[in-house]
Amino acid sequence: MDKITNSLLKTLILGTMFFSVLSMFAIPSPRKQNQGETTILKHVKHGYVNSGGVNIHYAELGNGPLVVMIHGFPDYWYTWRNQMAVLSKKYHVVAIDQRGYNKSDKPIGVENYTMKKLVGDVAAVIHHFKQEKAIIIGHDWGGAVAWQFAINLPDMTDKLIILNITHPNGMLRELANNPTQQESSSYARKFIDGTVEDPTILFGKPMTAENLAFWVEDSVTRIQYVSAFKRSSFDAMLNFYKANYTREPYMEEWKKAQENPLPKLKMPLLIFHGLEDAAINANGLNNTWEWVEKDMTLVTVPGSGHFIQQDASEFVTKTMKSWLNLQTELNRAYDRG
Repeated sequence: MDKITNSLLKTLILGTMFFSVLSMFAIPSPRKQNQGETTILKHVKHGYVNSGGVNIHYAELGNGPLVVMIHGFPDYWYTWRNQMAVLSKKYHVVAIDQRGYNKSDKPIGVENYTMKKLVGDVAAVIHHFKQEKAIIIGHDWGGAVAWQFAINLPDMTDKLIILNITHPNGMLRELANNPTQQESSSYARKFIDGTVEDPTILFGKPMTAENLAFWVEDSVTRIQYVSAFKRSSFDAMLNFYKANYTREPYMEEWKKAQENPLPKLKMPLLIFHGLEDAAINANGLNNTWEWVEKDMTLVTVPGSGHFIQQDASEFVTKTMKSWLNLQTELNRAYDRG
């Protein structure tokens, strides 16, 4: 059986098995917030990784294959608490604070927040734990970093899980052609051009720790987020956008991207997308399958918003676990021939 047939067969088997498993439990109504789930704080271990002179804080739990989890804006490692609690039963789960956030270092200057440096932070974490590769999971800006990590360092990416951020091609195409995405990204253009001193910089409000926690509805959890944001650098948060977000004219950037296509992904891919996301239009998911070489699984969740790992925590966690288990079983089956 040739390689193409093998690949198609694996994709068909994965799809059939995976969605059979999903049918065993219904998608719960998305929860707007997890009610005071703080017990994980008692069990995680904390440490730091040196990434080119920048200390990256991490929280770790469990033993087994390495999983690196990367948060977005405005967030910190604790966003993954529910997924960590479950995945740590079989995996060594490491959730980082991206540079500029919470307990990680906050270097000054836009040049310290380029995608190359953000990807380098993830590589430094993998090297720190003396591993050659890891399962990479990212949301929002963490997802953008995860995409670029997998594209540029495929040998270090065992599997890739993305939450509510489209492939770079999909995002750029929508910015060039979709007025809805252009409008949804107006906040990003304000971040690129503005400063933290602007009293309207954050969706019409000043950038404060309290305002950054606007999306955290549970009162106990919000206290923790406010504390984490007080330890963070607001300038650094804007620098993610200033250093990496696509600038206008979008159509010219999209044409350049088509002339110089990105390498196709070489690892299995799982994508989650909450369909109520006001920042990332779901149309950007279209054609993602053209930019991957291995099997791809797309899971959309109606009623869930941008922070899907918390909005639909139980479903996301169970799906991650089932997908990873199926990938392991499929690999074993193919190894046996």
